[in-house]
Amino acid sequence: MIQVSHLSKIYKNDSVETVALNDVSFEIERGEFTAIMGPSGSGKSTLMHILGALDLPTSGTYILDGENVEKLKDDELADIRNRKIGFVFQAFNLLPRTAAIKNVALPMAYAGVPKDKRSEKAKKLLEMVGLGDRLYNTPSQLSGGEQQRVAIARALVMDPSIILADEPTGNIATTQAEEIMTIFQKLNDEGRTVVIITHETNIAEHAKRIIHIRDGKIVADNGNYKQKRIKK
Repeated sequence: MIQVSHLSKIYKNDSVETVALNDVSFEIERGEFTAIMGPSGSGKSTLMHILGALDLPTSGTYILDGENVEKLKDDELADIRNRKIGFVFQAFNLLPRTAAIKNVALPMAYAGVPKDKRSEKAKKLLEMVGLGDRLYNTPSQLSGGEQQRVAIARALVMDPSIILADEPTGNIATTQAEEIMTIFQKLNDEGRTVVIITHETNIAEHAKRIIHIRDGKIVADNGNYKQKRIKK
């Protein structure tokens, strides 16, 4: 599903160069649940943006589901982000004065899905994440954990094969964080590829594989997925 080969990302500001990623290589198989873990400034969020086709590497190759991302045009990148990837962010990124059901339905509106089908699907997804009784609440009327559930439901509306979550529990209480991770585990059990970026060990441990990154380099990977499958 994801093939990253000798990936580097360098930011330039006048004569100053900052190396965010340095020769990073790994593969993530379809159906894996992977956590990419590292401290602040390690390069993990830069990597997340590249995996989500939100940014391009300075060098190296990124193959997403058989397609070389670097060679795609802007409209093709937008289509991939819409069809194949569901994003979940730390800041939720919900419209503040818009009901939960409309927040969830928004990506479908952009895709031209009829209004009645948008509402029906948004309602089902909110019920799936335990918010069937919060359909018409705005974000300010929801707790942090509930807002993240809305964000997860929104990430699922286009039936993506990959879920990318950047510090998804960073703004919520510990109890709610465990509930959010249970949702991700369920999505993975259903066959979706889940990749979580985090700096928290207890969150990363919910994943089946942990890739540690520091100073833009992979310093540890607790197992190659192909090798683990062969051993079973």
